[in-house]
Amino acid sequence: MVLYFAQGSPDTALSDNDLRAALTNSFDQLGPRQRVLAVPPDFTRAASQAGKLTCLAHDYYGSNLVDVLPALGTHFPMKSWQLDRMFPSLPQSLIRRHDWRSDVVTLGDVPANDVAEATEGVFDKPWTAQMNKLVCQGGHDLILSIGQVVPHEVIGMANFNKNLFIGTGGPLGINTSHFISAACGIEQTLGKTDTPVRRILNQAEKLFCAEMPIVYVLTVIGMTDDNGLAVRGLFIGDDTECFNRAAELSRQVNIAILDQMPNKIVTYLDPDEFHSTWIGNKSIYRTRLAIADEGELVVLAEGVRTCGEDPEIDRLIRKYGYRTTTEVMQFVEEDAELQQNLSAAAHLMHGSTENRFRVTYCPGGLSREEIESVGYDYADLDEMQKRYDPAKLHDGWNQLPDGERIYYVSKPALGLWAHRSRFGA
Repeated sequence: MVLYFAQGSPDTALSDNDLRAALTNSFDQLGPRQRVLAVPPDFTRAASQAGKLTCLAHDYYGSNLVDVLPALGTHFPMKSWQLDRMFPSLPQSLIRRHDWRSDVVTLGDVPANDVAEATEGVFDKPWTAQMNKLVCQGGHDLILSIGQVVPHEVIGMANFNKNLFIGTGGPLGINTSHFISAACGIEQTLGKTDTPVRRILNQAEKLFCAEMPIVYVLTVIGMTDDNGLAVRGLFIGDDTECFNRAAELSRQVNIAILDQMPNKIVTYLDPDEFHSTWIGNKSIYRTRLAIADEGELVVLAEGVRTCGEDPEIDRLIRKYGYRTTTEVMQFVEEDAELQQNLSAAAHLMHGSTENRFRVTYCPGGLSREEIESVGYDYADLDEMQKRYDPAKLHDGWNQLPDGERIYYVSKPALGLWAHRSRFGA
């Protein structure tokens, strides 16, 4: 087990030349490779700098980089303009599309007793490991799993083997992992390195990936004072040390601990990145540990035009809505179609306020009726952006001219905000 490169601190800002040098050094250590697969995230995680790193890997390997498989998970396939923006120097002919319903093979099961131990008895059935057939049967002699470690609602801290088992996974693995996480509790998972789903994926990697030539390229991204992005860390390796080092830094860089609970939080969703409540609800996940009881979360969501990224999941979200965990668990018990789509059930629980605070969505492409039917409040986007103008607000506390005090988050997907009473070590 090797850690090829590790550099980072809360004040580090790695340049493009630094990234290129780190990759070159690491790839030199690996030795010549003939068939390289890169697995970066999709456009919703463009801030990860994985696009740039994939282009740099192509610069190094040239024609020996034969496949690039964006880890879409259940998300929409990337459009041509998104590919151009995220991978500007990469030939689009190298891009392969992941279809999570049909392009996967089953590797095997993590045994029920291991799952029960990982979940402390909350779930006691086997977890089925699935992966895109290109990853596990593509005949590559190097698989570069590229992405960002950042607080995450399903697994605690994103990336590492999640990029492969979930990002290129199939219905059984995705549905069950998300449901396990929701059943164990989102607020007990957020920002934690050791979580039930992480334990299960780590066991799956030991069982099924020992012969796969996987190397992880993990970034930690922080915001600068001028609202830009900086690469605070880069970690390249083939085992858990790589992830643990990145996660430790991410906890320092990406988690904001507040001394006061905001009564109102306003979040902004970049319309190029966020097109559904499925992804846009990161506004809820990442701020729910901060917002005061009976407070309000306002989501400025110009690009949101649907609920799910998948037609079937979209239908289920509209059918059931974002209800409390107790209600959704009852729906699952009674309805066979929700039992077959447990990731949708998990999403409904994750997106619920549990009747503790309000969510006011301000979408550019959904009606009042659509928003209210799934359990949120609605407000007109133009009116709300006049009051809460993203161009005039700065991240953190803001005092409006009429005296209202709000907390603003411009990039909710890049961190976690929590009141210190709600976030333990």
